[in-house]
Amino acid sequence: MVSISIRVAALGLVAGYLGGCGSDDFVEAQFGYDERPVNATCKAPPRPTSDTGIKLERVFAGITFNAPTLILQAPGDDTRFYVIEQSGKLRSFTATDTTATDVLTYAPGEIRSGGEMGFLGFAFAPDWPTSHVAYVSVTKPGGSTNVRSVVSRMKSTDGGKTLDRSTEQELLVFEQPYENHNGGNIAFGPDGYLYLGFGDGGSGGDPQGNGQKLSVPLGKMLRIDVSGGGPYKIPADNPFVGVAGAREEIWAYGLRNPWRWSFDRATGDLWVGDVGQNAWEEVDVIKRGGNYGWNTREGTHCYGGATCATAGFVEPVVDYSHADGVSITGGHVYRGTAIPALVGTYLYGDYGSGKIWGLFPEASSGKLSAQLLIESGFNIPSFGQGNDGEVYVIDYSGKINKIVPSGKPGAIGFPQKLSATGCVDAADHAAPAPGVIPYSVNVPFWSDGADKERFFAIPDGTQIGVATDGDLDLPIGSVTMKHFRVGGDLLETRLFVRHADGWAGYTYEWDADGKDATLVVGGKTKARAGGQWSYPSGAQCLQCHNTAAGSTLGLEVRQLARTNDYPATGRRAPQLDTLVHLGMFDKALPAIAALPSVDAVADPSMAPTVETRARAYLHVNCAFCHRPMGTGQGPQDLRFERALKETMLCNALPTQGTLGVASAKLVTPGDPTQSVVSLRLHATDTNRMPPLASLVPDADGTALIDNWIRTLSSCPP
Repeated sequence: MVSISIRVAALGLVAGYLGGCGSDDFVEAQFGYDERPVNATCKAPPRPTSDTGIKLERVFAGITFNAPTLILQAPGDDTRFYVIEQSGKLRSFTATDTTATDVLTYAPGEIRSGGEMGFLGFAFAPDWPTSHVAYVSVTKPGGSTNVRSVVSRMKSTDGGKTLDRSTEQELLVFEQPYENHNGGNIAFGPDGYLYLGFGDGGSGGDPQGNGQKLSVPLGKMLRIDVSGGGPYKIPADNPFVGVAGAREEIWAYGLRNPWRWSFDRATGDLWVGDVGQNAWEEVDVIKRGGNYGWNTREGTHCYGGATCATAGFVEPVVDYSHADGVSITGGHVYRGTAIPALVGTYLYGDYGSGKIWGLFPEASSGKLSAQLLIESGFNIPSFGQGNDGEVYVIDYSGKINKIVPSGKPGAIGFPQKLSATGCVDAADHAAPAPGVIPYSVNVPFWSDGADKERFFAIPDGTQIGVATDGDLDLPIGSVTMKHFRVGGDLLETRLFVRHADGWAGYTYEWDADGKDATLVVGGKTKARAGGQWSYPSGAQCLQCHNTAAGSTLGLEVRQLARTNDYPATGRRAPQLDTLVHLGMFDKALPAIAALPSVDAVADPSMAPTVETRARAYLHVNCAFCHRPMGTGQGPQDLRFERALKETMLCNALPTQGTLGVASAKLVTPGDPTQSVVSLRLHATDTNRMPPLASLVPDADGTALIDNWIRTLSSCPP
C-alpha cells in the first residue's frame, strides 16, 4: 500500500520544487505560514462551453427541497408546481413563492425511504380540476422482505390544497425481493390509462429472471384502467390479456429499472431511460407487447455471455457506456417555445455524471444520435415538464433548474496545457504556483500504487465553509490539484475546479519530456511500464466527486488532522492549525477525531484495531458513493462515523449481484470468500470497486479488509 505520508520532501521527487531539501530539512513549527499566501493566478476559469445554445438556470431559488425526485404541474393549472421528496412529502408552490406548502406527508415509518426506496411517483388524474383525485407510488414496509411497492388513489377534500390521507385506497401492492430497482414512476398516457414502471426486483443481474417472466409485474411497464369503480380494470387491448400465466397488466417487458419515463405530448410515444447493470445505459421507446431484452441484453450488448440470441428484442434507440455515466435518468421530449431548435428533441441525463444529452436525427440516415448539451455538475434524479412544454432538471441536493436559451453561445475553452492554468510555477511546472497551498491526508485513496501530491487554491478574500460532518466547502473559483507519480515519474495531474455553476474535473497527461502536461478530453487508458494507466473523463470525475460526498473528498477535517510539510517556508506544522491561523475557514471547526492510519505498525498495541483501520479504508475508498444521496446503488452507508450495524453491510444481501458466489452477502462474518465487498476489491473486470480510474487491486488494502472480515464472528444485534 502507498504510505499514508505524501510529504513531497520525504519523497524527494521534485528537485526544483524542493530546492534540494530532504525530509530532515523541515523545521518543526506552530504554523506552516505566517501569512496567507496571495493567490494571483490559480483561479477557476469559466466552464468550457460548446455551441449548444442552451444552459441551466436555477428557478424557485427561494425554496430548497429534501432529496427531490419529481417535479410536475397539475392539469389545468399553469401557475403552480409540485415536487415530491423521497422521504415522503409532496410540496406545492408558485414561481413567486419563497416557501412551499405541504400537500401530502407520510409520517416516519409509513414508507421505506433511502437508497432507491421512498416516495417514487405521483400523477394527477386527467380530470383533476373537477375530481381532485391523484395517484401515488411509494415503497412501504411489510411482507417477507419488508419492502412492498404500493400504488394508491387518494382525493383532496379541500379544493385541491391538500390530499386527504383518510381517502387513500391501495390499488396495486406487491413485494419487492430486494431494496433496489424499484422503478416506481407512474403517469397517465394520452389514452387515459395509468402506466406504471417497475424494476426487475433488485440485487444484480436479475437473479430471479423477472425481466423475462410474464407472471410477475417486476421488470415491466404496466397499463391499467382506473376510471371505473374498484381498484382498477385491465384494458381489453393490453397485449397479454387471455395469455395463460401472464399478468394482464403488462404492457411491455424485459426492462431492468425504468426509473424515469414520459410521454411525448405531440406523438404519444413513451420514452424510457432504462438503468443498466454495470456497463451500458439505454433509451427505449416502448411499444405494445415489446420485449426490451433484459437480462439477456444490456443496451445493445449481450449480458453475461459473449453471444446472445437477440431475435424478438426491441432495439434501444441509443445506449451509452459507463465512460459517460452510471445511471440514466429519463427525461422529456421538448415541446416548449423558448428554444425552437429543441422542439421534438428527447432530453435525458445521467444521475452520476450530471450530463444532459439530446437525441437528434443524423443528416445522412435520419437515425437518432446523442449530442451532449450540458454538463450540469450535479446528480440528476429526475426531469420535469411544465404544462407549457418547458423542461426542468432536478438537482438531488435540493435545487430546481430549468433548461433555457444561453443567448449567444460562448467560445470559451479550457487551458490545453497545465502550464497555462496558472496553478503551477512558471519555471517548474511540477511545482505549485505561489498561493497554491499543499495539503496531505491521513488515508489516501488507492490509485494503482501511485504516489500523490495534493494542493488547493481559493480566491483571495474568500473562506472555506465547514459542514457539521467536517466536510469542507471550497468557494466558487477554487481549484484543487493532484499530481500522480509512479516510480518517481509524473504521469498525470488532475484539476478539480469550482465554476460558478458547479464543480468539474480536468486531467492532464504529462508529456514525454516531463516538462509540461496536455489536457485529456474524454478520458483514456495508456500503456506504461509495468501495466496501464487510466485517465478519467470529466464525467467520471463527478461520479466520485459527487455532491453527497462534499465534492472535494479528501478535504475534510478528519483527513486533514495531521502535520504537513510546507516547502515554500521549509516548515513542518499542524495542518488544521495552520489553516485556522490563515483565516481560511468561515467558522470554528467541529471536534472530529482524525481518521486513523490504515497501515500496520510494528507494535500492534500502538495501532488502531483491525476493524477501525478497515472502516477507515472503506470510508476513503467507498463511502464517497455509498452514503445517503450518493451515486452508489443500494442502502449502504460506509462513512467512518457510522456504527457497523448502521453501514448495512454485515449479512446484507447484495443489490448488484453475488459475483458467482450463490450464498454471498456483502460481508459474511468470518469468510471473505463469501463477502461481495472483498470480491469486488479483488476483481479486475467490470465488477471492480472502486469502479473508476483504477485497473490494479490494492494488495494491502484487500488484505486489510479480508483480515477484518475474518475477525468478525457475528453481526452486531
